[in-house]
Amino acid sequence: MKLALRLAKKGEGKVSPNPMVGAVLTKKEEVIATGYHRYFGGPHAEVEAIEKAKGEAQGTTLYVSLEPCNYYGKTPPCTEKIIQAGIKKVIAATSDPTSKGGLTHMAREGIETELGVCQEEAKKLNEAFFNYLRKKRPFVIVKAAISLDGKIATPGGESKWITGEKSRRFAHSLRDKVDAILVGINTVIKDDPSLLPPSSRRRFVRIILDSKLRIPLEARLLNDQEKAGTFIFTTWQANKKRLEELKEKGIKVVVTEAKQEKVSLKEVLKKLGELEIMSLLVEGGGEVIASFFEEKRVDKVFLFLASRIIGGKEAPTWVEGKGVNLLKETPYISIDSLKKIGGDYLLQGYVK
Repeated sequence: MKLALRLAKKGEGKVSPNPMVGAVLTKKEEVIATGYHRYFGGPHAEVEAIEKAKGEAQGTTLYVSLEPCNYYGKTPPCTEKIIQAGIKKVIAATSDPTSKGGLTHMAREGIETELGVCQEEAKKLNEAFFNYLRKKRPFVIVKAAISLDGKIATPGGESKWITGEKSRRFAHSLRDKVDAILVGINTVIKDDPSLLPPSSRRRFVRIILDSKLRIPLEARLLNDQEKAGTFIFTTWQANKKRLEELKEKGIKVVVTEAKQEKVSLKEVLKKLGELEIMSLLVEGGGEVIASFFEEKRVDKVFLFLASRIIGGKEAPTWVEGKGVNLLKETPYISIDSLKKIGGDYLLQGYVK
């Protein structure tokens, strides 16, 4: 099953809105064939493994990281392929609420089934998928590169670069693992980022929160629409002339309700959920990140910690906003891992 999970992870960033799945066929503890879901709309992991077995699947045991599907979608049901191949036993790491009773159906057809091997690892692998099933909104990941005292720039505004090159490369690679990236208009005006992913993607969306439509028409985020589309979420306060200019350029602009003169995050996440955006990387700035925390919309954090102190009351921090009055109101981060990357550290944690 560990091998099936490693195979499944190869589909990260390529199969959404489907889950990542890996499969291993064995006979007498020997691996006969393997497979994984490579891209959205492509063959499922179980089917790939069976086809690679070339007729030797009869009497084998199938280890699969997620319960096989039992319905017609982009592809036929995996359960029927498994039954036809003569597989003797199916071991699934975790159940899939969307499978339409895959394990139950196969058990009725005489196949021995087992559920729960490496279950926690399997659920964590597809945490964005399971989050979407529960909440119908993206799994929100906040990413920030900070000094040890929590600053993202000096009092004078210098921010390039707080962390080292290895950290920056790893941080950039995170875009290949998510469906969308989000920043606020202040970040766009200050840094003029392109926010493109490192590699060519089937789909990747760049999102800007801009309550008054202050975005410059020459902003890099408005270019390369064939590589990654841009969504701008704004409010009734939007500059009407700029709204028309953006529409002429083919940029998608969504007008939401204003919450304290800011774009409604609830509406943003609802819209992204409707678009089947499973995972969202929030890159800042500090006010935007604060808004996500204040509205309890953050699921996970990636903090790149540089071994430096910046100091200064005017230096911006990675979480700005109004803050909390009582310690009991603070979001709690359950630290999942801390690892060294070059001269920096990467802290990963979940918001409880």
